[in-house]
Amino acid sequence: MTGKAALLFSLALITSVAQAADLPPPSAPRLPLSTVFKGETKFQAIIAKAERENWRNLPLGARTIRVARELVGTPYTNYTLEVDDRIESPVVNLTAMDCWTYYENSLAIARLLRYKPGPYRPVDLLQMVAIERYRNAQCTGSYLSRMHHLEEVFYNNQRRGLAENITTRLPGAQRMSREIREMTVQWKSYRYLKSDPSLIPAMGQIEAQVSRLPVYQIPKSNVRAVENYLADGDVCAITTNETDGYTSHVGLIVRLNGRAYFTHATSDKDKGRMTIIDRPISDYLNQQSKHAGIIICRPRDLTPSTLWQKNVAGGTTKAGNG
Repeated sequence: MTGKAALLFSLALITSVAQAADLPPPSAPRLPLSTVFKGETKFQAIIAKAERENWRNLPLGARTIRVARELVGTPYTNYTLEVDDRIESPVVNLTAMDCWTYYENSLAIARLLRYKPGPYRPVDLLQMVAIERYRNAQCTGSYLSRMHHLEEVFYNNQRRGLAENITTRLPGAQRMSREIREMTVQWKSYRYLKSDPSLIPAMGQIEAQVSRLPVYQIPKSNVRAVENYLADGDVCAITTNETDGYTSHVGLIVRLNGRAYFTHATSDKDKGRMTIIDRPISDYLNQQSKHAGIIICRPRDLTPSTLWQKNVAGGTTKAGNG
């Protein structure tokens, strides 16, 4: 980006959101940085490519898919966020990820590029992840401040203006009804709950609230007909026919050859247990009988930081100011 182009871009960001509030600055991790952030070399490589190719000027969905493509081939692993027995802290791992962290990491880097000027540090990416992952963007240090169910993430982020769950606007949307109890029943599978069983009753209350949320899906028989409504970077949750949960998997939509493809981190051995660009979403759903349909949530950019204004007024913003 030329100096003049950067100036015009920065001014456009400032004037378009002049009335909106800025996010608080990133806070220091509650746990050692080496524990909560892995893959800084990969992070900086993606940022360098994004700057060279001017991803910042792309729409959020296209930006998200550019990042997601850079993460294709990353090994799949479970429980990358379970890093302590008691203290909850935002975590980023770009060296191994599951389906949820694949979409989160891609979206977080994409948002960061437009949220503030570089240079970018690990704490900046941790801040972006916290905005998506924690109830009202507040990690209190308690395991319960993290949103553990996609349905709550979609609901909470839409209420905060950070996304729109477009499922109800798609043809064929149907209301779902589930009794969510996975984490309270399988609490021994979760490090924090196993370490502190006193959290289980409160988790049960959260799961009861999630059970009452207005959740809609597009049944898989209708998904081929709605593919043209789906866009790059849409978060696509796979709904399940099982009665104790709404969703069983999540990834992103990427437009290819006129179709809506599914890119995700898969645990399937025959797909390499890694992040991949799979097949069109309707074809993916028809692979397994347990798949019921999809929920589509469309993220939005954050209000740009006032650091853009400082950048215009005083030259390059130093990392220590962000």
